[in-house]
Amino acid sequence: MFKYVSFLLLVFILACNSKIPNKPVDVAPPTINTSEREQSKHAEANHSTDKKEKTEHHAGHEHAKKEGDKAYGSSHHGTRPVGPQKKHYEKEKHFKNVRQMTFGGDNAEAYWSTDSKQLVFQATNEAWGAQCDQIFFMDVATEKTKTFAPPMISTGKGRTTCSYFMPGNKSIIYASTHKGDAACPHAPRTLGGKYVWAVFEDFDIYEADLEGNIIRQLTDEPGYDAEPTVSPDGKKIVFTSTRSGDLELYVMDIDGSNLVQVTSELGYDGGAFFSPDSKKLIFRSSRPKTPEAQKAYKDLLAKGLVQPTEMELYVCNIDGSDLKQITDLGGANWAPYFHPSGEKILFSTNHHNESKRVFNIFSINLDGTGLEQISFDNTFDAFPMFSPDGKQLSFSSNRNNGGGRDTNVFVADWVE
Repeated sequence: MFKYVSFLLLVFILACNSKIPNKPVDVAPPTINTSEREQSKHAEANHSTDKKEKTEHHAGHEHAKKEGDKAYGSSHHGTRPVGPQKKHYEKEKHFKNVRQMTFGGDNAEAYWSTDSKQLVFQATNEAWGAQCDQIFFMDVATEKTKTFAPPMISTGKGRTTCSYFMPGNKSIIYASTHKGDAACPHAPRTLGGKYVWAVFEDFDIYEADLEGNIIRQLTDEPGYDAEPTVSPDGKKIVFTSTRSGDLELYVMDIDGSNLVQVTSELGYDGGAFFSPDSKKLIFRSSRPKTPEAQKAYKDLLAKGLVQPTEMELYVCNIDGSDLKQITDLGGANWAPYFHPSGEKILFSTNHHNESKRVFNIFSINLDGTGLEQISFDNTFDAFPMFSPDGKQLSFSSNRNNGGGRDTNVFVADWVE
């Protein structure tokens, strides 16, 4: 979902593209993942050096999250750009009534309830009892202040990423490492001078109620199972897994049955979301092409790592057919989400920035035309997600944080 990929530093998704991407040149998405959901993540791109150690996806789902750090935007090496501290920039013509929902820590991969009233998200915030990514939720209507502390609905153990509301809004799904180890796993940010995300083998997908009680475990295969999101019709779940030996997308029924492998080409496929009609998937992928790049990818994956610095966006049917590459921009493109029309997507990217340290949200048509910059912060914007009613957009950003490294959740009314 870095899913979360927190990607504040992208030496590279971000991954949650996850993720994953805040993470690159200065490094950092993902949450993209991440997300990473880091992720990070979301991340996902890249997240910043100190606090963004989250290498999650949804870089995303980023799926991070961004999850490392989930926000690809800040830098691990060198001075991170600090500009005007604003919630809303004049060029952001599609945003109106921008509200800041969190104030401190690393918050990313905020995803909506089906009634457009709540957000579930992952955060690292010592003041909330989260030493590394845990899952929280909040209502959207109430104005938030710096003293706001949302309820934690994950176990508080291990590391989590990529949460998502289940049909009915009475439970959520998320990925967690707590069953393998209650301790927060170490997430290396670099290896041999390269920005990397950790792909933890202990990640499995769980369903929990809004009191934090685990209802069931939806995956139980060896290896990484994370970055889950739910189809708008409430029938399917898509997620990323290493069960085949590579990071591929899988779709299963809402109860975990009828598993179908969606992708099969070498590369990190993650941070996937369904189209509004539940018939298509949008996701980000690394897809190494040369023998050297493929060897480097396989060697890192064998160590439980990926390098999310080069990712493009793809769309396909939920069974994997009619696969098409949407972007060919270079850099880290991740955390994609469908526009309510189903005809274009929003995503986070650093392709437009020479240093690769800045991530912004762009939109593009499904045929690869009509590229438009949506957000204009000078550090990190990622994990865009439309509310189901199409009226609001949630996203994570380093804006208005006093020039520090905090990544916060924002909500804006959407203007066409």
